Amino acid sequence: MKITAVEAIHLRAEDPLIELFDGSYDDCVLVVHTDTGLTGIGETESMAPAIQAIVRGPSAHNHARALSAVLFGADPSDPIALWQQMFESTDYLGRRGLTMHAIGGLDLALWDLKGKIEGKPIHELLGGKKHDCLPAYGTIYPMARAPEEVRAQVASGKAKNLRNFKFAADPWWLDDISLTAKLLMAAREEAGSEAKLIVDCALAYRTAKEGLRLFPAYRDAGIWFLEAPLPLDDVEGHLAMSRHGIPIGVGDLGLTHVREFIEMMDHGGASICQPDISQVGGFTGILKIAAAAAARGKRVITHGYKTNIEIAANLHFLSTQPAIEPLEFSLSHSPLRWQTTREHFPVEEDGCVRVPNSPGLGVTLNTETIERYRFGK
Repeated sequence: MKITAVEAIHLRAEDPLIELFDGSYDDCVLVVHTDTGLTGIGETESMAPAIQAIVRGPSAHNHARALSAVLFGADPSDPIALWQQMFESTDYLGRRGLTMHAIGGLDLALWDLKGKIEGKPIHELLGGKKHDCLPAYGTIYPMARAPEEVRAQVASGKAKNLRNFKFAADPWWLDDISLTAKLLMAAREEAGSEAKLIVDCALAYRTAKEGLRLFPAYRDAGIWFLEAPLPLDDVEGHLAMSRHGIPIGVGDLGLTHVREFIEMMDHGGASICQPDISQVGGFTGILKIAAAAAARGKRVITHGYKTNIEIAANLHFLSTQPAIEPLEFSLSHSPLRWQTTREHFPVEEDGCVRVPNSPGLGVTLNTETIERYRFGK
């Protein structure tokens, strides 16, 4: 079997709020084709036109190759070897950032293809699942600005069987901290005392001094952990913030390589790694991060705010890990979130999402959605 073509498809659902920090309205789907007709699919959280350029080329030289040229004619049965070839063939472009995003989307597709070739779900290829289902938390963004509206947001998630929730902060949280505290308490009261609540700081403030002003409100609401508490280059600020009793998670705002996660664990006080599997080199990359975290007694809770392709990938990865960790379950209103694949992953009555057992990722593209939202046809 040989790889015959690689597609990088830009999907875009126009929305008045598309300028918000919400990647679910814009996506890059990767498809790897073979001479047998089998295909593998993936996606990446990135800027689709840039990914298309890295995938399509043309190549500049042997250390700045188009990824389609690297994969063309290759045997797809060994994703780890192909990952290394892609990494070494693009190291002049950058061993981090966009290049890793592109490699990540393709790695997902290659593992999906390997699973289909062998007739096995990816979790079996990774050593076998330890969990049949994972507890989910619903991501709510943007947060409403009135307590009754926040309650309604949480109630809507509870109607989908969700029991845990994450709110993404905005800069206005610092304008009236007493209001922010009321909103978080409304979320806590509606979610219940047993619910886990997470705050994604999402660059709502720039320094540890600013962020710490919100800590009393976080403590009163019983926030489980903080995601993306500061700009990632502020390693010292992360360390300072980590000393105030609330665990911090890092990674989803731009870490793309295991060495970056190691720096934040060893020097930034991070107790939770939050890689986006599509940005860190796919399954091959995230396994390196999981190993580094395990060696340090740290946790891995994946980021995931795209489509059911990434939901499936995170389910496969998380199901193979020793500890049960929660699955991020985006509540975005984007049609791409819900309609890109024909398969769906509902949250069941117990608040969990079941791990797929079909070969590969266990999802197939919804061709109607692909054609409807294909950008730059």
